[in-house]
Amino acid sequence: MTRVPTTNWAASFHYGFRDCLYPTSVEAVCEIVARSPKIKTVGSGHSFNAIADGEVGLSLSELPINPIIEGDGTQVSIGGHCTYGELALFLHRHHLAVHNLASLPHISIAGAIATATHGSGNRNGNLATAVSGLEMVSGDGRLIKVARGHADFLALVVHLGALGVITRVTLDVQPEFQVAQSVYEGLAWDKLLANLDEIMAAGYSVSVFTQWRQHAGSIWVKRTASADEWPAAIHGATRATVNRHPISGLDSQNCTEQLGQYGRWSDRLPHFKMGFTPSSGEEIQSEFHVSKEYGATAIEALLSIREKFAHLVQAAEFRTVAADELWLSPQYHRDTLSIHFTWIRDQEAVNAAVEHIEQKLSRFTALPHWGKVFTGRHIRAKYERLPEFAQLRDRMDPQRTFSNPWLEDVIFGTSEN
Repeated sequence: MTRVPTTNWAASFHYGFRDCLYPTSVEAVCEIVARSPKIKTVGSGHSFNAIADGEVGLSLSELPINPIIEGDGTQVSIGGHCTYGELALFLHRHHLAVHNLASLPHISIAGAIATATHGSGNRNGNLATAVSGLEMVSGDGRLIKVARGHADFLALVVHLGALGVITRVTLDVQPEFQVAQSVYEGLAWDKLLANLDEIMAAGYSVSVFTQWRQHAGSIWVKRTASADEWPAAIHGATRATVNRHPISGLDSQNCTEQLGQYGRWSDRLPHFKMGFTPSSGEEIQSEFHVSKEYGATAIEALLSIREKFAHLVQAAEFRTVAADELWLSPQYHRDTLSIHFTWIRDQEAVNAAVEHIEQKLSRFTALPHWGKVFTGRHIRAKYERLPEFAQLRDRMDPQRTFSNPWLEDVIFGTSEN
């Protein structure tokens, strides 16, 4: 019996797939793409909009991930459908690591890089910046291999699922390292706004969680091995003595270990453990990126309208991401502060809240996370390389095999929606 995806992992977005194909080899992927008028790759289902929706799905879950260490231990080549949790287990056997992870280890590598998914850290680029090579199937069924330095490479990495099917990814790796995390509670808004840069520089990876209420919230600091003692407080926020969940009131058992205990990089950089339901499990997500230099001002702007959205927030998070050269990355040529929202599962109310947020952030040229809820209004004007990206699509998928109404409307449309 054919397994047809019906919803994303949070059951907040319902797909329109009527069929889904499960090839068992790359050759079969090429054959399917070559004969299909329309097809969309199905990954781990962690998008909250229609970017990956379609009538016929293509899942690579039956292909082996076949991980291989390359480049004298500086790279790993692996099936694109592999999750970061699976990747981490393989790399651990070779005492290796990638530079960063997102809050969830459950997501597929191919889907994460296609949408510029990220972790946090002033010096850490998004997950796509670790890509050094791609193997993908183009619209006519050809298998294409490109490496960093290729003329199209910077366009192909963050590709939104519009250019092909990623079958393998090569990532830069580094020696395995230790990370510890501690949570600091009771952060006041005035302290956050006055000291945002210093707070976000407090560790290798730093997140500030908030529910947009009277107090700003808590600082989650992830540090690599250091002889320094953990401070008792950071700008008035005091160190927690028990593990916490980012969503107030939820059990912390599915969260990665805190309390300053050092452990493997992959067991600390995500907020949630592999094998547990990430976050709350019943949610909608949005996220917007602004230039880091305007971070505090952008947060202050949203505080002025929080009555329009705070009641819908389960948790929100501020993170920093380093600049890169990838054409459709929200970090293209700018360090950013990301402003993330985990919403209750009320799509109509969330859509209205997002309208208010986008309007308030418009003067900061806020760019959305490609896989989360946003309006798409005026988005094309904010990406200077988008016309060239469209030309590349004309070459790689002239028949629009990988397109869908969302891509045509939001990314490639001729008029603003």
